[in-house]
Amino acid sequence: MPLQDPKNALRYLHSTSTKYEFQFGYSRAVRHGRVVRVAGTAGLNEDGQVVSDDVVDQMRRAIEIIKEALEDLGAHLGDVIMTRIYVRDVTDIDRVAVIHGEVFRDIRPATTIVRVDFIDPNILVEMEAEAVYGGADEYPDARPNPKR
Repeated sequence: MPLQDPKNALRYLHSTSTKYEFQFGYSRAVRHGRVVRVAGTAGLNEDGQVVSDDVVDQMRRAIEIIKEALEDLGAHLGDVIMTRIYVRDVTDIDRVAVIHGEVFRDIRPATTIVRVDFIDPNILVEMEAEAVYGGADEYPDARPNPKR
């Protein structure tokens, strides 16, 4: 259940209650109006540990967490317009891209993938997502999209 921001009725927050969210003062995802942004998400279990030492397992789990956050805020994977993928090892890009393609092939968001060093050396991949709730169904003036 998202938390409505008491200072802004258009803003809703989603938390996975990780120690990092509390420590750094951020939300896993934020919905403001029709826009949803999901923070960098690693493939962690409920205890905050990586689900596996395999980049594919970590990527699948990160997407599960992102999907849950989007749905909690009223959006869906089909509303995603942008993803950003961060990998520790460039040799993992193809394996990560296959998993991204399995989920987003028909959605086709804009995507960026870069190599980074993570603070936690056990994290091999992280992903961010941006979505526009209902954005594919309406034009900016709220008329129905005639191509649908």
